[in-house]
Amino acid sequence: MIRRIVGIETEFGITSVSARGSRALGADEVARFLFRPIVERSRSSNVFLANGSRLYLDVGSHPEYATAECDGLRQLIAYDKAGERVVDDLAVEAERMLAEQSILAKVFIFKNNTDSSGHSYGCHENYLVDRTTTLRDIAVELLPFLVSRQLICGAGKILTEPNGEVRYCFSQRAKHMWDGVSSATTRSRPMINTRDEPHADSKKFRRMHVIVGDSNMIEASTMLKVASTRLVLELLESGVSMSHLAIANPVRAIREISRDLTGTAEIALADGTTTSALALQREFLSAVKTYFDGGGCDRSDREDYAAMIELWERALDAVDSGDYSSIATEIDWAAKLQLIRAYQDKGGLELDDPKLAQVDLTYHDVRPGRGIVSLLEARGKAAKIVTDEEIEAARVEAPTTTRAKLRGKFIAAAEAAGAEFTVDWVHLKAGAGTSTASNTVALLDPFVQSDERVDSLIATFSSVP
Repeated sequence: MIRRIVGIETEFGITSVSARGSRALGADEVARFLFRPIVERSRSSNVFLANGSRLYLDVGSHPEYATAECDGLRQLIAYDKAGERVVDDLAVEAERMLAEQSILAKVFIFKNNTDSSGHSYGCHENYLVDRTTTLRDIAVELLPFLVSRQLICGAGKILTEPNGEVRYCFSQRAKHMWDGVSSATTRSRPMINTRDEPHADSKKFRRMHVIVGDSNMIEASTMLKVASTRLVLELLESGVSMSHLAIANPVRAIREISRDLTGTAEIALADGTTTSALALQREFLSAVKTYFDGGGCDRSDREDYAAMIELWERALDAVDSGDYSSIATEIDWAAKLQLIRAYQDKGGLELDDPKLAQVDLTYHDVRPGRGIVSLLEARGKAAKIVTDEEIEAARVEAPTTTRAKLRGKFIAAAEAAGAEFTVDWVHLKAGAGTSTASNTVALLDPFVQSDERVDSLIATFSSVP
């Protein structure tokens, strides 16, 4: 079994609020200001950064940040949080540029999954798997876990139903998924995308592209989301079958589960029986614990995985009991619900009150000192996994344990020399013009950390006038 590199892609929501007398700005215009420094520096709104990550402007005026390849849980959290700060830095600079044009506006970046018009944007997870793995078969067995995973790592949302009923749900993404497993991404919006795009040696690797997850704000929620999914993937790859849990209609099930905070709603299985989200999660947890206790997950950060297994069980117990206080500093949906209920109790508010919608939204504001989660962290009411120093380091330095180290080193050297270069997940190219054997290196091994060919490319920058 291979080491499992993982990465997270986050699409951010953006908006602005103009001061009285200043011109209102649409999302497209805000996005242009946001990416103006990037375009001026790189002549593109799609760039790789010296920390090995990718930053670009996605369709619908959504800034997107994809972490560099990570192979440790704490490492991934640091790079995911660094992405929030990278994008917020652009927002701060956009506010400054707007002010220079006498447009007084605040720019808001939201790490959420829906806007006020009902559009959805994603948070995608990428897991490296062995080429010998039958991806579609594994994906089908993974679906029951992903459909019910929102119980332990959903971001929470106040949802208005088509009939006008307002309720609180586990997940922001659940109602926007339209397929279980597919090679499409936006047309049918599946939970797992099977497009064969490994960004590595296609003879050795494939990429499990999970696009059903919510964007998490609390670091522990992100870590639990990734750790539990990696463990289930390893379990399935080890030969353990969970096919008896196949769901008859995953799209219907994910919606029903999201709306049921008790976790007990009946879910139809493919074999004609029924189960519940809690029962599904407990079966996966039990199988993972057996695998883990038997020596599975043999890696340096095994203690982090053990902590996440413990949190996984606590989260399920909390759902089962209806008492969420034990997880309210670690699990996003529980933290947000606790806040909403506190506002309701204090002000006698109904769930459809606009003030609570504002709480729901501000929870996802990434601006330090303004967003709710950053305020909760400062008060010790939202669990921290990594330090601010680790996050700041991740903003400027690439991971040292994957090929991102080489990508970051190459980009930093090129930028320092003012040299032309082109980069993607696999390729590094020095200079402009056509790619040739002498100016391009393909890094097909995602675990490589040194390469003489890259050193030779970097050496060519010393001759740049």
